[in-house]
Amino acid sequence: MFLLVGVWVWPETAVPAATAQSARDPRFGAVESFWAPGEAAELGVGWERILFYWNEIQPTGPNDWNTLHVHEEWLAEARAQGRQVTGLLKNTPVWATDGEPASGVPRGLYLPIDDPGNLWANYTRRVASYYSGHGVHNWIIWNEPDIAPDVYGHEFSGSMADYYQLVKVAYMSIKQVDPNAKIHLGGMTYWHDPSWLSRFLQMVAADPDAAANNYYFDIISLHIYFRPETIPQIVGNAFAAQQQAGIPLKPVWINETNARPSTDPEWPVQVQAFELDLEQQAWYITQAVALGFYSGAGRISVYKLIDINIAPGDESWGLVRPYDFSKRPAFFAYQNTIKYLAGFTYPVQREQAGNYTIVRFDRPQGTTRVLWARTGLSVTLNVPALADAAVLVDPITGAETPITPTGGNYEVRLNGARCAGECYMGGAPVFLVEGGTDGGGGTAAPPVVAAANTPTPGATSAGGEDTETPDAETGAAQTAAGTPIPTEPSGPTETPYPTATNMVPVPKPSNTPTVTSTSTAVPPTDLPPTPDPEIAVEAPTATEAVDLAAGDEGAIVEGETAVAEVPNSNLGVWLLGGAGMAALLIAFAWFRRR
Repeated sequence: MFLLVGVWVWPETAVPAATAQSARDPRFGAVESFWAPGEAAELGVGWERILFYWNEIQPTGPNDWNTLHVHEEWLAEARAQGRQVTGLLKNTPVWATDGEPASGVPRGLYLPIDDPGNLWANYTRRVASYYSGHGVHNWIIWNEPDIAPDVYGHEFSGSMADYYQLVKVAYMSIKQVDPNAKIHLGGMTYWHDPSWLSRFLQMVAADPDAAANNYYFDIISLHIYFRPETIPQIVGNAFAAQQQAGIPLKPVWINETNARPSTDPEWPVQVQAFELDLEQQAWYITQAVALGFYSGAGRISVYKLIDINIAPGDESWGLVRPYDFSKRPAFFAYQNTIKYLAGFTYPVQREQAGNYTIVRFDRPQGTTRVLWARTGLSVTLNVPALADAAVLVDPITGAETPITPTGGNYEVRLNGARCAGECYMGGAPVFLVEGGTDGGGGTAAPPVVAAANTPTPGATSAGGEDTETPDAETGAAQTAAGTPIPTEPSGPTETPYPTATNMVPVPKPSNTPTVTSTSTAVPPTDLPPTPDPEIAVEAPTATEAVDLAAGDEGAIVEGETAVAEVPNSNLGVWLLGGAGMAALLIAFAWFRRR
């Protein structure tokens, strides 16, 4: 029998704890929450995005005004539940373009905004005037403009200059009727054209009238999927592109993020890439939110709450399943992520080594740290305690397990990721929640982190040592030795500049000695049961050694470095000794017989 003191072991089954829901935080969102308002309220989201299709609101001409496309009841219910609505304006009617239906450039786009022939100006002015009375003051101008017109899935068939004119006209016409409105650039995919935003902002900065008009936009929008570890780089790139163009920094929102499951037994899907199960979707949500806010995102929204009007076999992204409205594990993971992070202040801090990530959120009521393994190997960490006791929380079940420190550290075991060739996201995350810590002193607005190395499509960073930390003075990425890491531009104007402010201090040398850990592969958990015949846990070919020297810390304050635990080797010693004794007895018997 072994007595474990201050050691937490993941439970096989657990019952969600009945704890009070945190206050609603407007930074956490879910796309199209109006389709399931009860579930949205239960989830606790503070904002949603709704599509405003021009070709539905004015289907046959400029005198049409179809308010049944976006029901006023949806907007009233959102206000009653404390959700801010952000509208997405897109889809040109056939009568309003000489180009492709839905994606065509609106006719008269380059006319003055008060000219009746500028159809886009007339529409955006009217839609903003009408819906501002229903609480809508945030408008996204089109969707994914970085997808080229000759590429499948494009939504705008005009040029980059045409898109800039689209944004300018919308900005000026909407501000005429709603001066407090916020204009968002269309959500960008990044991967279709990594240098698109940089080139676009250079075009904006070159406009002699832009500076006097706030550069014709207020917020940058991003769509990021499947690989949470790309989030800091993509968000950082958005800040860096603004600096490079000489544009005062504007907020960056992640309007869409998710990792849709393909092996949901109640909604199976055949996919060509990203074979993921229900738990992996849940793990992604928590990891993406943690890394998104660490990166300086002002708001994050999951795509989406529920899928509507899809056929069996279609990809389903929702936290809630279509038709029966049953909740996926990702619903509960997001609900508990909101619960234990709501009200956090910036800066958000991160510590990352080769096989684990810790993201720290300070809140008025204490501190929440989000921990997960980065590879297919499990790892046990000694995490410095900030209080006399804490609870470990399973994001999916909400089960809270009390834990006390031993020698000033909590011992936490993290299960490895499920990797089939690539670890798209880390393993099952846990929350380490402490009350009574000094969670004050932060701000509600995010500081800014510049991009480090621009990610490459298809690349994975899981499993590699992350010794980059943002410099406190410049924001430039640093190696463990403090040498700036040269960036690799993805286009002629893509090189990110350092920021003037930063989210975290430079890590200082830790007093913790260097420790090497040996980790072992872990099978998928049994909670909740998810048949997954196609995804196997990556089996290690050798033991994983992790050197946690002081320079390998992520961006954390002094003295908070987690240490991978050295496993107990007494059993191995006894087995080796027994084998040696047996060999001696056999040799002795053989010599006696001869």
